Amino acid sequence: MCNSFFASTTGQATEALKKGDVIAYPTEAVFGLGCDPDNDQAIQAVLDLKQRSADKGLIIIAAAIEQIDAYIDTLTQRQWQTVRSTWPGPVTWLMPARASVSRLLTGVHDTIAVRVTAHPVAKALCEQFGKPVVSTSANKTNCRPALTANEVIEQFDQQIRCVVDGEVDAGSAPSEIRDLLSGKVIRSR
Repeated sequence: MCNSFFASTTGQATEALKKGDVIAYPTEAVFGLGCDPDNDQAIQAVLDLKQRSADKGLIIIAAAIEQIDAYIDTLTQRQWQTVRSTWPGPVTWLMPARASVSRLLTGVHDTIAVRVTAHPVAKALCEQFGKPVVSTSANKTNCRPALTANEVIEQFDQQIRCVVDGEVDAGSAPSEIRDLLSGKVIRSR
């Protein structure tokens, strides 16, 4: 369990996720807030911390494509080829969501935003947790995303008890977001 602000291992953060806690951890471009994508109370806690509307939906990240199977609806072989050509890496795909996926993750959409991460800490977290993790920038709405563990603590005070320290590529832009069905780029890098 994370009793202090900094977790010394992703293992401690994984235990916090299993207990329904919100954690913070480094991703490719910024620190992320994360939780168990199957725990609505934890997802709502992330939304409350960010002061974000549930209508927008949230991204989940995974260590491998197999981890997202339970969250996405059936895709064609060609769609899978398109997605696989960009992963692991900084491309988030909007994919048809299974009916069982929480509306707190999809918002008002029929899609879910998913990415297979290449970041070593985020990837290790998903591997140890055994499934995807919610991944949204560690910031309150209209505030700058945190680039360090200290910035997470400054912005959220003691609201997040488990922060995994690590590096982000501060020069990187947030992940590109593409809609798999329409082919549109929603956010470019």
